[in-house]
Amino acid sequence: MVKTKLTQADFDAMREQYAKSPRNRVLQRSVMRNGINNTARDNRVVENLNHVYSVQVDTGKVSNQKQSGRCWLFSLLNTLKHNFAQRYDTKDFELSQSYLFFWDKVERANIFYDRILDTADKPFDDRELRCYLGAPGSDGGEWAMAVALVQKYGVMPTSAFPESKVTNSTSDLNEVLNRKMRRDAMVLRDMVHAGKSDEDIKSQRMAMLKEVYRIAGYACGVPPETFDFEYRDDKKKYHLDAGITPKEFLDKYFTINLDDYVVLGNYPNRKMEQLFINPAADNVVGGRHVGFLNMPMDVLKQTVIDQLKDGETVWFANTVTEQSDRQGGLLDNDLYRRDKLFDIDMNMSKAQRLDYYDNIPNHAMTLTGVDLVNDKPTKWKVENSWGEKVGEKGYFVMADNWMDSNVFEVIVNKKYLTAAQRELLDQKPVVLDPWAAV
Repeated sequence: MVKTKLTQADFDAMREQYAKSPRNRVLQRSVMRNGINNTARDNRVVENLNHVYSVQVDTGKVSNQKQSGRCWLFSLLNTLKHNFAQRYDTKDFELSQSYLFFWDKVERANIFYDRILDTADKPFDDRELRCYLGAPGSDGGEWAMAVALVQKYGVMPTSAFPESKVTNSTSDLNEVLNRKMRRDAMVLRDMVHAGKSDEDIKSQRMAMLKEVYRIAGYACGVPPETFDFEYRDDKKKYHLDAGITPKEFLDKYFTINLDDYVVLGNYPNRKMEQLFINPAADNVVGGRHVGFLNMPMDVLKQTVIDQLKDGETVWFANTVTEQSDRQGGLLDNDLYRRDKLFDIDMNMSKAQRLDYYDNIPNHAMTLTGVDLVNDKPTKWKVENSWGEKVGEKGYFVMADNWMDSNVFEVIVNKKYLTAAQRELLDQKPVVLDPWAAV
């Protein structure tokens, strides 16, 4: 094992080198007073990030996930509400994120208990088991997870199932569920090791699941089985559809067939034109598998452009914390010149950054427009779910270079793929390890 002990001579050499350049003292004062990003910010980049787009889908007010990790739900429901708005002339209509969030908690616990029982014979330090125990009650997710919930439970408007204090700020709930479900895992493993009967284990498992349902009910409310859909459209015309179920509502009011949509990934550290799945990331037993068809970035961009031109928005996964001005709603690879500020080499390829855990998808948003110059994209319009007080009334502008480096998945209708590309969807998928970050 390498052991490098720092000595006083090492410290002296560091101090001597630092003191050699007067520039270091100037920059020290600037960084200490203004912070790293404010000092490294390149305002010439900002000048090019205006909110003008040659292709743009007409959308309404943005939603606000507040202090929660439900962006994946917000983004899917954004695409659905855009579809509704176009058909029924109701631009600012919103679907209930809290409704799907409730069912995700119950379904996620259910599949977690299955995984714990499936791995009960593995030692406690097994990598797969540790992966499941990492954050069983978390609220992050993926496109396929949202689709699985929508297809099983339908949707309803926010007016029928509004947000709560807990759904707007989920950390306390996550903490409770993480502790509860880890303890449940301990109890179930102990029962298996003690040779308890399958019937006893099944009974205990159901009792645990009922407790999760109760916790979710306290936090979110219990979703109604039916509701009255009552609204006025943008022309002030009144509408009422009484006693409708969430599944009936989905089937009646939304034309999007979610089975027609595919996840195109761009993970250059993995084989291109290869289908990947990660069943260990699924949230609903029998639901859609989390996965993606890995393709070059130019394929992702072209399919997105085609879908936007046809008036349909696009869900996408990204690393929103990278080179991002949250308040200004700006995304550009050169927004902060930190390498120039510190005079260091920070260059890594997208594949290298994935391999070394430097760039992992952590957010989902919705593409609603693109600016094309000579048929090439220069910047993209992004609908975020952080409310109207950031960006341009909640909309971000994303430079095309940022998309290359920090966008990993887009959801497009498979009709925008070529025949050869669609054939790739029929290949046998590579199953990722449960602990695979991507």
